[in-house]
Parts: sequence; C-alpha cells; structure tokens
Amino acid sequence: MGCVFLITASTGIGAETARQLAEGGHSIFIVSRTEANVAALVDELGSAADGLAGDLSDPEFAPRAVAACVERFGRVDGLFNVAGISARKFGDGPLHECSEDGWAKSFEVNVATQYRMSREVIKVMLGQKLGSNGQRGVILNMTSILGVHPEPTNFSAIAYAAGKGAIISMTRSAAAYYAKDGIRVNAVAPALVHTPMSARASEDPAIVGFVEEKQPLTKGMIPVSDAASACVFLLGNMARSVTGEVLEVDAGWNLV
Repeated sequence: MGCVFLITASTGIGAETARQLAEGGHSIFIVSRTEANVAALVDELGSAADGLAGDLSDPEFAPRAVAACVERFGRVDGLFNVAGISARKFGDGPLHECSEDGWAKSFEVNVATQYRMSREVIKVMLGQKLGSNGQRGVILNMTSILGVHPEPTNFSAIAYAAGKGAIISMTRSAAAYYAKDGIRVNAVAPALVHTPMSARASEDPAIVGFVEEKQPLTKGMIPVSDAASACVFLLGNMARSVTGEVLEVDAGWNLV
C-alpha cells in the first residue's frame, strides 16, 4: 500500500520527486503558488494526485493546505518542504549590502513557510497510528549547499545562506524532539541543480565555467533526477533509521 506525500512545489526538484514517488505507487498532494503549474503536474501524475494553489507565505494557507490533503487522502505520511526563492531582487547580497527587505523576504519565504507546514503536518502525524514500519511519518526540508559550504565569489547572499542554515537547525531540533513519536526529520542540501531557479546562473558563462570545476562529478549542473532520487530515498522506508541528518547532494562541491 502506498503512502501519502505532500510536496510544496510544482516545478524543479519537488516536481521530479513527485514523479518518482508516484511511479512507486504513492499518492501525491501538490501545494504551490501557481495554479496552472499545480494543475499541470497533478494531471501528469494521474488519479492518485491532487493539489491546491496558494501563497505559502500567507500564515493562514498552511493549515488549509494540510487540511485539504487530509480531506483528500485521509492522512499525511511525508512532507517535502521545497518552496523557496532567491531574494537578490529584493536586496539580498553580501552582509554590508543586504537590505531589510531582502533579509525579511528571504526568511519569510525560505524559512517561515517550512516552519508553518511542518507545524501543521506534525499535528496530523502525532494523531496517526504507527505505520507498518513502526513510525508515524517523515519530513524532508530543503536547505542548500550554501548553508553549509559558502562560496563568496559568485554566490554571496547572506539572507539566503542564513535562512538555509536556520532550516538545518530547525531540522535537527525537530528530529531530536519527535524521534520518540516515530517521526523522522531530515534535510537535503543540493548544490547547483538544473532547475528553473538556476536558469539565470546557467546562462552566465563565468558561472558555467565555475560550476564545471566546482561540481566535478557532473561537470556542470546536477541533473534534477539525481537530486530527486536522493529526496525519494530520505522520504522512503529505506531511510527509516535516518533522522536529524543533512544530505549534501553536491557532485563534489564541498571537496574542491
């Protein structure tokens, strides 16, 4: 019998993870801002998928999204917190240049959304019976290699990095608290993956050359299917003894 996964993305790593999970016989509930993208992915995934479009930065949306998933599928076995942005257009950058708006926007979209979704899902999971694996559920949070291994030349954005570091701390703290309840909480920290979010970087010759050297295993951007496969592992039963960990999917970034 398949599990129910709630994923806060309709493109990129989240969408590819949804596809791989759906292929494994699981039910998927998609939550994302753009209604057309949600509808397209749900249609692609088939009858065992549903979704809800809305703004995750709205504090009132997370409870509605989780309730909609439970109403449709009866439970939530896994949450994949993916939604996030680069806040450079709002003024994020090196510490001495970062604006108040850049800092606030980055934390609101990249951190607060994960906190709210996790809070609402954990409320549901705590009321669920233990599954066949002896656990109640799993949460996977999206962080970034930049929250662990900074790169000052091309990717200095203090609010983004600080937010991704905060996600790691939130992940480990929650994992410690809820392990006794049979709830696992982990994070994934990708380097540069071929997604819509990295599109601008992939068009910059200087960054392309940098990434070819910085990510030697793939000699460039990491294929989205590779990043998604790691996420599927952490969300699945093969990782049932893994919690409080940050998996770096970086094609060698931290070694070069």
